[in-house]
Amino acid sequence: MSHAEVRYAMTRPEPLGRDIAFLAEFLISLGLFTVVLLVSSVPRIARFTGLCSGALVALFITLEASLSGMSMNPARSLSSALPTRSWTALWIYFTAPLLGMLTGVELYRTVSSRGVACAKLHHQNNYRCIFRCGYRRRGVRSYEPL
Repeated sequence: MSHAEVRYAMTRPEPLGRDIAFLAEFLISLGLFTVVLLVSSVPRIARFTGLCSGALVALFITLEASLSGMSMNPARSLSSALPTRSWTALWIYFTAPLLGMLTGVELYRTVSSRGVACAKLHHQNNYRCIFRCGYRRRGVRSYEPL
């Protein structure tokens, strides 16, 4: 894990700097959250929300990792910073994703007339929804808001 090529899988804003890393983290979080909200709220394609999310994360890892380290998850950034005690620009990975997701919510609310049906990515299973959206209770296989 400590090898020079691996560096504890730390997320650091290299080589283009903190501004580009902040913008990149903001944009990938905005994009992912907006896609999750859009896809999960359309009943006929909602079952593909997880696939869309996974495809976006794979794309972000491929294209964006060189700009900011592709974190999108503050816990992931913190866990790789702890063993090295390297706090370089850690604030980016705590603020940019949160601001990106909040912006995604506002963007979704602005462009969509649909309500957000549920935050769960996958309802097509035998597990109840912890968000109490009523998916199973209503006996329907769609994501209609209560």
